[in-house]
Amino acid sequence: MAPNFSDIVEEARLSARALLDYGDSFFNPTVRLGVTGLSRAGKTVFITALIHGLTRGGRFPVFEPYASGRIAGARLEPQPDDAVPRFDYENHVRTLIEERRWPNSTTDISELRLVIDYQRQNGADRTLTIDIVDYPGEWLLDLPLLNRSFEQWSAESLALSREGPRATLAAPWHEHLKTLQPQSRENEQATLAAARLFTDYLRACRDERFAMSLLPPGRFLMPGNLAGSPALTFAPLDVPIDGAAPDGSLWAMMRRRYEAYKDVVVRPFFRDHFARLDRQIVLVDALAAFNAGPEALHDLEAALAGILDCFRIGRSTILSSLFRPRIDRILFAATKADHLHHSSHDRLEAVLRRAAAKAADRAEYAGAAIDVVALAAVRATREAMVTRGREKLPSILGTPAPGETANGDTFDGETEVATFPGDLPADPEELFKGGFRGLSSMPSDSADFRFLRFRPPLLERTGKDEPALPHIRLDRALQFLIGDRLQ
Repeated sequence: MAPNFSDIVEEARLSARALLDYGDSFFNPTVRLGVTGLSRAGKTVFITALIHGLTRGGRFPVFEPYASGRIAGARLEPQPDDAVPRFDYENHVRTLIEERRWPNSTTDISELRLVIDYQRQNGADRTLTIDIVDYPGEWLLDLPLLNRSFEQWSAESLALSREGPRATLAAPWHEHLKTLQPQSRENEQATLAAARLFTDYLRACRDERFAMSLLPPGRFLMPGNLAGSPALTFAPLDVPIDGAAPDGSLWAMMRRRYEAYKDVVVRPFFRDHFARLDRQIVLVDALAAFNAGPEALHDLEAALAGILDCFRIGRSTILSSLFRPRIDRILFAATKADHLHHSSHDRLEAVLRRAAAKAADRAEYAGAAIDVVALAAVRATREAMVTRGREKLPSILGTPAPGETANGDTFDGETEVATFPGDLPADPEELFKGGFRGLSSMPSDSADFRFLRFRPPLLERTGKDEPALPHIRLDRALQFLIGDRLQ
């Protein structure tokens, strides 16, 4: 299919923006680091801990330029994009350390500029600018819509909604769908009802009992200032993929609004933000999938494949940077590793590596560097050996968030408890074969895994400076993402 005029204009705009970015980066070395992840994966905490550690003296033994003393200091500077909200770092630090609460989840894009003063390995003094771009992972899963017609998206969404636990959750929407005649006259009230029921279905899929990850369109669950707009008021219809919508029909109305969603939401995000990234970390709450059950784990696998397919993968070169920047390093990070004993951290990495295997193979073939790590940007627990009868169990100690429940107990948010999280299997394939029960099983208390939510740790100040935030493998993530740019 030949490109239309709007596609040519869009390509020209991308190339012009890339040229400006390249010129700026040539004189002021800059890395645009994208930080994303699906709901409650810990994006805000990761960015806050990264900045706090580099500017306030964190402990990063694996991050070579920092551990060797070549980094003289790091500081925040005004961000370059005036139309993008600033990442509220100072408030997030206060929430973590003083209030011992996790910051609110990411619902929109934000940005922050960090400048690192360092000494190259040859002794020359240099600076590296890191523009950190924080955005919801749900937006990333919208990018494939750019290559799908309304009819294709409808068919895929309906097929997915008829599988596993989704079928039960989608039942009210499916019942309404049966009442719709796509070729009948457009009907605002029927469209509003369909959009509401479809959104309710997506929201139910995200509940912790099911923890589904593949839930586009992303803005339906975080509409922001577009709430109630026609661009967010549509839903799939049961129509043929190669069919033609009659003028003035409900079908034509839904298709028009779907295309408006791509024009108003998806294309601007791709053009202004995603296409400009150099490096990317994708945070994954794999423990939520273990809690929910095998269906959630397979849904996560599909979501990771969809995410990797979005990246324009391959090594950056001068020529490619002039016309279309490429993300040449992608890190998948399984978060909340502190909810497991350290003996299971490598196993958690193995599960995530298995979940991303097919998509990662395609990326590496195209030249992008891919890595996987299990980390906790802020470690909320400690480890201990707990005696139970004649057994000594490797356990974790922490303060469960208020309202968390386990074994019939409800926690008040003040009491520290010891829990035995269990061991992940040595072979991750055992999990993907479905050999475990989750919260979506009946009864839900028969789940094989139940990972509690813990409050941030209680930290003691040793002076006027804020205490260092404890972490697990955050330094390894930094080494992969930016270590080569500090040689």
